[in-house]
Amino acid sequence: MRIGLVTESGYPYVSGDAGLWCERLVRGLTQHEFDLYALSRTRQQEDEGWRPLPRHVGRVRTAPLWTAGEDDRAGYGRRARRRFAECYGELAAALTARSDADLGDPARPTGPDAEADRFGRALYGLAELARDEGGLAGALRSDTAVRALERACRAPGAQRAARQARVPDLLAVATRLERALRPLSLDWHEEDGLGAADLCHTTAGGAAALPGLLARHFCDVPLLVTEYGVPLRSHYLASRATGAAPAVRALLAAFHGALAAEVYQRAALVTHGNAHARRWQERCGADRARLRTVHPGMDAAPFTEVGEAPQAAAPDTLVWVGRVEPAKDLVSLLHAFARVHTARPGARLRIVGSASGPDGAAYLAHCKAVAAQLFPDEAAGPHTAGENPVSFEETGGPEAPTPADAYAAASVIVLSSVVEGFPLGLVEAMLCGRATVTTDVGAVVEVVGGTGLVVPPRNPQALAEACATLLGDPERRARLGAAARARALELFTVEQNTAAFHGLYLEIVARSPVRRVVLDRAGEPLPFAAPAEAHVAGRWTGPPAAATPRTARGGPAWAATSLTRSAGSEAAR
Repeated sequence: MRIGLVTESGYPYVSGDAGLWCERLVRGLTQHEFDLYALSRTRQQEDEGWRPLPRHVGRVRTAPLWTAGEDDRAGYGRRARRRFAECYGELAAALTARSDADLGDPARPTGPDAEADRFGRALYGLAELARDEGGLAGALRSDTAVRALERACRAPGAQRAARQARVPDLLAVATRLERALRPLSLDWHEEDGLGAADLCHTTAGGAAALPGLLARHFCDVPLLVTEYGVPLRSHYLASRATGAAPAVRALLAAFHGALAAEVYQRAALVTHGNAHARRWQERCGADRARLRTVHPGMDAAPFTEVGEAPQAAAPDTLVWVGRVEPAKDLVSLLHAFARVHTARPGARLRIVGSASGPDGAAYLAHCKAVAAQLFPDEAAGPHTAGENPVSFEETGGPEAPTPADAYAAASVIVLSSVVEGFPLGLVEAMLCGRATVTTDVGAVVEVVGGTGLVVPPRNPQALAEACATLLGDPERRARLGAAARARALELFTVEQNTAAFHGLYLEIVARSPVRRVVLDRAGEPLPFAAPAEAHVAGRWTGPPAAATPRTARGGPAWAATSLTRSAGSEAAR
């Protein structure tokens, strides 16, 4: 089958989020054809280029979201301007009528309510206008948009925060909405793009899912949405840090909440990486019957040698591996280790990681200062057996050239975070067959299962007791480590991830109308001429002599043999 894969700030670019798992997915499903539709976030990302692409990638179309494009207001006639004012006004009215407290409220009806219907009509009305007029960039930045927002905020029944919006607030909201709605101006959903795909798979929700929504709306292409992070949660966390006015936060929260609900309602299936993300999706309106858990897949090969070899770590060695930042709560870990070291004077703690940015560097310096206070007679420094109970080491340094080397040196792996999503480092430790002590945050319990000890966050006493317990029981460490490796190999490998998505593709297409109909010379359809498994290894009978390799939509019936790299409207790169 032909998959239209929509990515945001990731694959096929060399840098960016989610690039690695998308590449593994595409390379692992060679029996399907892939067309890539990539949204980029920065010029640097585009300048760095693409990853090498496999042969079964038919083409790549890209669009930058870091620039608004050309101003199209000059091309709008009176009727188009009126259409825009009506659609944008409906969108603004839907946002001002929605309350943050109502988003995801379990007491709300499960069917689409009036505001959701209004939001959907406005969204698709804007998309139809963009298709007819060649874009929305200028209109979304126009005074008409700001005036529509102002009227909606001043209208009777508007939420309290919206009524308090001032002109600078309205300008800020209009700017943010213009950025979020830029994908509406793309022509990707047409018959020569996503409209010709058997399935559209978006690798993120929110604004990145807009091309998939439009393909479903205009061409009835089934939509699969994958969220390894929840866009609405990310928006809430980011908005708190910006210090924006309450009116700005309220209106933007209403927009992202309404968009999330629309995506979940229209998608055939929605996948998540852990139960924490699933709960967010359910609260935002996703139907539980259409939710599927697909854990992130990791390459187990780099950890095979360590995981299968007998443990030869130095006794009483705790190892922490990760990115140094406040959310990892290394201060609590240091206080917990002080208690462990008092009970077991031979214990050692190795902190292996790099600081990211000035905040990370400042936090690392603070942690070193705390270690110096806790062990005043033994300055923290490079690890040497018999000296310095705490060591701070750079990732990739001589003591730990690879993460596997760092895990191999551990008797017990410790995770002390207060905030965590899906803990990939914990999965690496499990693949290495190491017993773990972790805090109960994010998806940690879901990942560990019964193969490690879990304690409350910000509780040095509990963390110390769990570490001391495992350090004093080598047989239990060995049992937990073996169970952890078996669990990781069963649930969290690339092969499991790829197989899960392959099954979901077949499930969705099996319930969807046939889209690619191959016609013979007389114009009659040929049943089974383009089977879903057309690229399975082995010999396949070619099409009948009377068949013409074309589709009812004019697209190719067989796999593409060359790459078409294009940007926006497929201009040659």
